[in-house]
Parts: sequence; C-alpha cells; structure tokens
Amino acid sequence: MISPDKPANEVLRMEALHRYQILDSDPERSFEDLTTIARAACGTSMAAVTLIDSQRQWFKSIQGTTAAELPRDESMCGHAILRPQEVMVIEDATRDARFHDNPIVTGEPHVRFYAGAPLLTQDGLPMGTLCVFDPQPRQLDAQQADALTALSRQVMLVMELRRFALDVRQQLLERADYEKLLADYHEVLLAQNADLAAQSRTDALTGLPNRRAMAEALDVAARHRTPAHPVGLALLDLDHFKRINDVYGHASGDRVLATVGSLLRDRLGCHGTAARYGGEEFVALFPDISPSDALQCCEMLRRAVAGLPLDPPVTISIGLAMLRDGESADQALVRADAALYRAKAKGRDRVEVD
Repeated sequence: MISPDKPANEVLRMEALHRYQILDSDPERSFEDLTTIARAACGTSMAAVTLIDSQRQWFKSIQGTTAAELPRDESMCGHAILRPQEVMVIEDATRDARFHDNPIVTGEPHVRFYAGAPLLTQDGLPMGTLCVFDPQPRQLDAQQADALTALSRQVMLVMELRRFALDVRQQLLERADYEKLLADYHEVLLAQNADLAAQSRTDALTGLPNRRAMAEALDVAARHRTPAHPVGLALLDLDHFKRINDVYGHASGDRVLATVGSLLRDRLGCHGTAARYGGEEFVALFPDISPSDALQCCEMLRRAVAGLPLDPPVTISIGLAMLRDGESADQALVRADAALYRAKAKGRDRVEVD
C-alpha cells in the first residue's frame, strides 16, 4: 500500500476546510441526495462525500457501506486530491500498486472500482471528493465522469451555502450579543449618569442635598406656593463654629457638621427638607406648613442640636421666613438671613422670625 502524499498547499487547504465547520457534523439531506444521484448515475453499489482531514478521511455522506471514517493513509480520496482538476478512476484496485494491499481492498468493503471527483473551493483547493466505488471492477465512461464532476460542483455549492448560513447565524448571534452589550452599557451609563447627577446634588460630608439641589427645590416650592399652601424657609447656622475648627481642628469640625446634618435629615422627615447651604450654614424648606408649625419645627431643631452629645457642645441659631405673595425664594432667603442675623445678635441659640 502506498500512502498518499500531502498537497503542496496543505496548510491553506486545511485552513479552508476548517472554515466550513463541517467535520463531524450530523448527516444532512442535501448531501445524501447528491450521493444517491452519483451512485445511480455511475451504476455503483457505493458512493460517498468525503473530506480529507489532517489524519483521516471523514464521510459527510456514505451509502452502500457503514464506515464513518478511515485513516488518511488508507484513503483513495487522499490520492485523488493530489490531481484536483481530474476525476481519478481506478478500474481494478487489485491491479493498482497503490491499493492492491489496501485494507479496504483486501477486506470490507472489498473495493475494486473507484472514481473520485475532487471537491474544489473557489480558490481551487481540494477539500475531498465525491466518489463512487464498487466491489466489482468497472469502467467510467465520459458521460458518467462529466456527471460526477457536475455533482461534485453541486456538493461544493451546498457546502458554500451551508457555510453562508452558519456565518449568517453567527452574525445574528453576535449582533444579538452586541445589542445586549449595548443595552447593558446603556444601563451602566444611565446608572453612572444618575450617580453623577446625585453626586452633583449631594453634599459629600453630610449626605444632605447641596446648595444647588436646594435652590431648585426652593424655586419649585415658590412656584406652587398659595395662601392655602404656605411655604416656610429657615437658615440655620452653627454658633461659634470657627472656634471649633481653630481649637479642636477641622476633623472635629467636619464631625460636628456630619452629625448635625444627620440630625436634620432624621428630625425633619416628612415635615420638610434640609440642605447644606455652605460652610456651617444649613437651609430648611417647610412646604405646606403654617407659620406656627414652621416655628415649632425650628424650635424642635434648635433644642435637638443643643442636646447632641458632642464635645465641645454646639448650638444653632435659626432665621425663619414665610414666603409672601409674589415673592421669589431668593427674596424670602434674604429675609430669613436677616432674621438669622438678629438671632446671632440677640445671643445665639435661638429662633427669630421675619
């Protein structure tokens, strides 16, 4: 037995073969039909669509015998692909020096006659053959050879269509994955934007809304304020805060601000909103509240701050103003600031109303 050589373009041939993703695939009707036609056209008992892998001959379709694959060294098709432009015909394998002692000749399926038309890519690379074979010596006439060659082209057309379908399916999967990736990325961006928006509206030290966020809330409250739904604004300022920073250090000052901020958030609850307005100054918004209830809330906050277990102890001064008809939030804040100034002037730790 003479083992077939490998084509000079073997590397390119194998790369092309693997691109079809056909090796070890399941049987397919289109290949079975072409095998049936080849068998009938050539009058043989056996036929196959074979693909020559690196070490084996694998059958995509085979009829008349049950082999699934053969070693490439025993392959007649391995010889056929060496002359890809021809149909290789062996009329009697027992009289051919290459095959007379080949296991498929001396044993099952006892091949005597063989004819193989190479399966060629558009670049002329042989992938395997469409072959017919029989246990009896035979001849292949010109018409049969032409038919076998034509059918081999149809086999390659089916392979190309199959590869195209796989490529399309892969592209659709990749597109779906890509679209999912875009959707996930969009969700991440939305979350990041929401986080950035929250950060841009939140005071990092106290966790309260910052001046920008409160300014927007004040404008909204002013636009919706009616005599039936009054709005109160309060400016709150920690007393002698500069001395805390100077004597105890800025870390202690930051701890005081964070503690007071937490208290304002917890105590106001559903009664209003507090924000850090700058430095040691806070602002509170009381929507839909009467002047007396707003004053009561401010007194509650003042007492709560004075009762905090801080060292040194802190107190707070508050200026309260109720929005008037036609008045903007900024104008009300000016009046609240004037009331705060009076509270400071009168000894601090007190609430003044404008």
